[in-house]
Amino acid sequence: MRLIHLAVAAMAALTLPAMAGTIAAAPPMGWNSWDAYGFTITEDQFKANVAELVKLKPSGWTYAVIDEGWYMDDPFGKSLNERKYRLDANGLLIPSLLRFSSAAAGLGLKPLGDFVHAKGLKFGVHVVRGIPKQAVEADLPIAGTAFHAAEAANTADTCPWDDGNYGIRDNAAGQAYYDSMVKLYAAWGVDFIKIDCISDHPYVASEIRQVSQAIKHSGRDIVLSLSPGPTSIDHAAEVGRLAQMWRIADDSWDGWSFAPNGWPNGVLTGFEKLAAWHSYAKPGNWPDADMLPFGSLRPHPGLGEPRQSRLTQGEARTMFTLWAIGRSPLILGGNLTELDDFTRSLVTNDAVIAVNQTARESKPVESLSQPAARAWVAQTGSAKKPTRYVAVFNTGDTPLAFSATWQQLSLPGGVHVLTDLWSGKTSKAAAALTVTLPVHGSTIYRVD
Repeated sequence: MRLIHLAVAAMAALTLPAMAGTIAAAPPMGWNSWDAYGFTITEDQFKANVAELVKLKPSGWTYAVIDEGWYMDDPFGKSLNERKYRLDANGLLIPSLLRFSSAAAGLGLKPLGDFVHAKGLKFGVHVVRGIPKQAVEADLPIAGTAFHAAEAANTADTCPWDDGNYGIRDNAAGQAYYDSMVKLYAAWGVDFIKIDCISDHPYVASEIRQVSQAIKHSGRDIVLSLSPGPTSIDHAAEVGRLAQMWRIADDSWDGWSFAPNGWPNGVLTGFEKLAAWHSYAKPGNWPDADMLPFGSLRPHPGLGEPRQSRLTQGEARTMFTLWAIGRSPLILGGNLTELDDFTRSLVTNDAVIAVNQTARESKPVESLSQPAARAWVAQTGSAKKPTRYVAVFNTGDTPLAFSATWQQLSLPGGVHVLTDLWSGKTSKAAAALTVTLPVHGSTIYRVD
């Protein structure tokens, strides 16, 4: 019980005046449809997952995000023509009535946004950057302006892995198109926009700026999430100024490592990426290690065949622990309507989540003597009276007997009592940390 009370108290710190007015004052937490549904989610499926997300809301899970494909009549189509994008008269994507019945009468996704908000949650959508090719071919007018689609489109620029859109020119017509897009989404009650093919493969600075500006023009507080990664750290200042989240890794899926080709990413990649970006994490700016592919990845996952996550329980706990102490956004990817008991226990551990949500400092420990060992430390509370945490990880393929002094872990010397945030058990006071970790295992402690 003490762990729960501490976690609740720590989360309450987010309401301090210093946080007031900051969009994404803490790392966003929520659910995204991609890992379980790919292009294919329907309104009924989305609502069913929202109903399950409500049950997780007490632990901080807030955003419900429809990923790519909500505007496709046939998400199983092999080509752009077969998928049949739905547009309005101004070249803006609108939901397919074949899959989102409440969108009738020109309401778009507003009824769905209202449904999410009525549950006390926040609503998000995914789009690929640019303007639909269909809008350009028909040269549709841009809403509220004298511009037309052809003036906004850069037909020499297309996303390398998505054939639906042309890029947007860095001109007044291009800004007008993005303004009209975000204005429409704001009217639907959108709180979160994930925009793809923009932060790597390639990095498109002008369109990041245009979308960010369009959000300001909309008058609505909307989290801007840039995808995919890895965003170059050379762009850290720019993405931090223009967005609240940006991907620091390519797509992360349910494996420890996907070498030799390195795609997609597994859990192991997160150590390197979060370590490189840790100093850029702050209220309103969150380097994003990608979604958490936990639990049921079905019926139509964005990669591979329908399945239960291939992560072992230990690997899933390691991923969650690393993402938490590394202050990545926490976005669940599995089908919440099939949430198993272990995954539920994992994602409702309020003590671990509180580290993610309230840490004012978090960093990797450098120069550990054991090559397979990784460690992170974090602090919550005030600088004068901090609460300290340490997580230790085994990245190796054999069990790890780990031992280090507090100084080696960048913690104050002396003796400390450890409280295991997963089990709630408290250790005797000791002058060093000694723990044995299984293959790909981890642990996280509060250090008193």
